[in-house]
Amino acid sequence: MKSNRLSKESSPYLLQHANNPVDWYPWGQEALDTARTQDKPIFLSIGYSACHWCHVMEHESFENTQIAEFLNANYISIKVDREERPDLDQIYMQAVMSLQRGQGGWPLSAFLTPECDLFFGGTYWPPTDSRGMPGFNRVLESVLDAFQNRRQQVNEQSKNVTQHLNTSFHRRSDTFDEGRLLEGDILEKAGKALEENFDFANGGFGQAPKFPHTMGLQVLMRLHHRHSAAADTQPPSDTRWMKMVELNLEKMALGGIYDHLAGGFARYSVDAKWLVPHFEKMLYDNGLLMDAFLDALLITGKPLFEKIIRETLSYQLNYMTDTGGGFHSTEDADSEGEEGKFYVWTPSDISLIIGEEASKSFCSIYDVTAEGNFEGKNILNLRQPLEEIAETATNPNGDWSVEEFLEQVQIWRSSLLQARDQRIRPGKDDKILVSWNSLMIPPMARAGAILMEPKFSSAAEMAALFILEKMVSPDGGLLRCCRHGQAKIAGYLDDYSYFINALITLFECDGKSQWLVHANRLAELAIGKFHDENNHAFFYSANDAESLIARTKEFQDSSVPSGNSMMAFCLVRLSNLTGNETYRSLALQTVDAANDLIDSSPQAAGQMLATLDSLGSSNRQVVICADESNRAKVVSLIQKRFSPNQIICHKTESIVQTGLVASQLLEGKEPIDHQPTVYVCENYACTSPLVGLDAIANFFGS
Repeated sequence: MKSNRLSKESSPYLLQHANNPVDWYPWGQEALDTARTQDKPIFLSIGYSACHWCHVMEHESFENTQIAEFLNANYISIKVDREERPDLDQIYMQAVMSLQRGQGGWPLSAFLTPECDLFFGGTYWPPTDSRGMPGFNRVLESVLDAFQNRRQQVNEQSKNVTQHLNTSFHRRSDTFDEGRLLEGDILEKAGKALEENFDFANGGFGQAPKFPHTMGLQVLMRLHHRHSAAADTQPPSDTRWMKMVELNLEKMALGGIYDHLAGGFARYSVDAKWLVPHFEKMLYDNGLLMDAFLDALLITGKPLFEKIIRETLSYQLNYMTDTGGGFHSTEDADSEGEEGKFYVWTPSDISLIIGEEASKSFCSIYDVTAEGNFEGKNILNLRQPLEEIAETATNPNGDWSVEEFLEQVQIWRSSLLQARDQRIRPGKDDKILVSWNSLMIPPMARAGAILMEPKFSSAAEMAALFILEKMVSPDGGLLRCCRHGQAKIAGYLDDYSYFINALITLFECDGKSQWLVHANRLAELAIGKFHDENNHAFFYSANDAESLIARTKEFQDSSVPSGNSMMAFCLVRLSNLTGNETYRSLALQTVDAANDLIDSSPQAAGQMLATLDSLGSSNRQVVICADESNRAKVVSLIQKRFSPNQIICHKTESIVQTGLVASQLLEGKEPIDHQPTVYVCENYACTSPLVGLDAIANFFGS
C-alpha cells in the first residue's frame, strides 16, 4: 500500500495514518503554501493516538476510497497530533467551540481558509448519514460548496472567528490590587461549588461520564488543612472536605477504572460508579492522581492509598518507561480492534490459569460472573478494600488469616497478570513529552522520599536527566517531545512550568543543587519567552514560535493544570526559596489576570487557587542540615506530614555556592553536635532547632 507524507513523521498518531488513501500533509509550510497556491480549503484533523473515536473515524472515513478521493481532489488535508502541537489544538478547538455552542472534542475536524482562519468545524462524523448525524461525505460537499460559491460570507465568518479568538485571549483586569486579590475566602467558595457537584454515593463530580478532576481534590485537601490548622481540637469538627476526597479516591481505587492486576488508572469512567472505564491510560492522569493519593495518604494513613501508589508507580516503571529513563505517553483503549479486550475476563479464563477452586474465590472477590458486567465479560473490581474482605473470607480448609488471604490474592493476581501479558497489548504511544513527564516526576520523587523506596527516587531523577540531556535546544530552552532519540518542537508554557515544578520538587527531595540551578535558569528563560508585559500573565507559545492566527493564553484547568496557573505556582515556590520578589509579583499579576475565571468558575481553576492559597498563607520554611548518609531519612520524616505551603531547603556547600537561596533562609543554620538538624520557621518565628532523627520525627508527627 502506498504511504503518504506522514510516513516520514515520528509521532505514533501520525504514523497510524501513513497508509491512509487520504493525501495527508503534516502541519507545515508545504501544506500551507499548497493551499494558497491552489486556493483550496484546508481540512485540519486533530487527534491523538489513544483516542477511540479518532480510530473509528479513520477506519470509517479516512480509509474509505471514495471519501479520500474527494478530499484529495478538493482539499488540502492536514493531520496534527494534539500532543505534539497543543498550540494548534488550543486555537482551533476554541474556534470550533465558538461556532458549535461550546461543543468540542476529538477527533477535531476543522475547515480553514487558505489563510488558516476557521470557518466551519465539528468533531466526529460518520461516513454517511446515521444516528441523527450528517455523513462526513455530505459535510465535505456542503463545506466545499460554501467555499466556492459563498466565498465572501466564508471569509467574513472566518475573520470574525479569528478576531473573537484574539480578543478572548488578550483580556486583562483594569486594575491590580494585591490586597483585594488576597482578601476574602475564594478557596471556600470553590469548595462549596465542588460540594454542590459532588456525588456523595459514588464519589466524583457530576454523573456519567466521570473524570478524576484531581485539581478539585487538591483544593478540598487544602481546605481541610486550613480547617485542621484553625481547629482547637484534632481532628477538626468539620471534616467534610476530606471525607469527599477519601470517598472519591477509594471508589476509584476499588472500581474498574483501576487496573487491579498491573496498577494504573484509565482515562475516565463511562458510568457513575467508576465500573466501566474508557480503557486508555494516560501518563498525565496517573501522575496527577498519584500526587492526590500521596497527599491523601499523608492525611489519612490509609493502607489502600499506599497500595495504589506503589502499584501505579510500579506499572509506570514496568510498562511505560523508556530505556533512557523518560516516561512514555499513553496506552490505547483498543487491542485487536476492540475496546477493552486486553483487560476483560470470563470465569473460565480465570479457572484455566489458577484452577477451578481458586477461581471461585477470586471471582467472588473481583465481581466476575458468567453474565459479566461488560458486554458479556468482566472488568475486575472490588466491593470493598481487600483488607475488609479478608476479615470474612474463608478457604476450603478453614478461615484465612488476613495476612494469608492477602498473600494468596497477590499470588492469584500475579498469575493472571503474567497470563494477561501474553495477550496482544493495546497500542502504545511511546513518545516522551516534557510536560507529561513533569507531572509524573513529582509523585515519583515524593513517593521515593516518603516511602523510602529507592527505585521511585531513581526513576524521578532519570526522567529529569533525560529531559535535561536529550530535550534541550541550542539556546538552552526545552524541546517538547522526543521519540527514538529524535527531539523536536520548541517547548510551550506547560513544558516549562511543569518541568520547573518537577525540578523544585526533586531539589526538596534530595537536596541536589543542580535541580534548583536548572529551575531558576528555566524560569528566567520562560519569563523572557512567554510573559506578556502589556497585559500580564503568560502566552502559551514563545515569542519566537511559529506565527499562527492567534497567540493563546490558558487559565482554565482541563485534564491538566493550565500553563499560567502552574507558572504562577512555580514562581511562588521559587520566590520563597530564592527571595526573588519579582517572581512573587509576576505570580500575583498572573492570578489577577485569571480573576474573572476564579470568580465565575472557581472549580475550574484548582491549580490557580493552589497558587492563591500559597500566596495568601504563611509558608513554612524548613532548612535541613544533614550529611548525605542521613539526608533521605530526614526528608522522609519531614514529608510524612501534609503541609501544602511548606518549602524545604537543604544547606549544603554546593547550594551555598550557587548563591541562589535567600541568605536569610540559610544564615546561621548549621548542624548541631554533628547530628542531622532541622530548622523550622513560620509566621516570622522559628522553633528551636530539631537535633537528631528522634526530635525531627516527633515534631513532624512521623
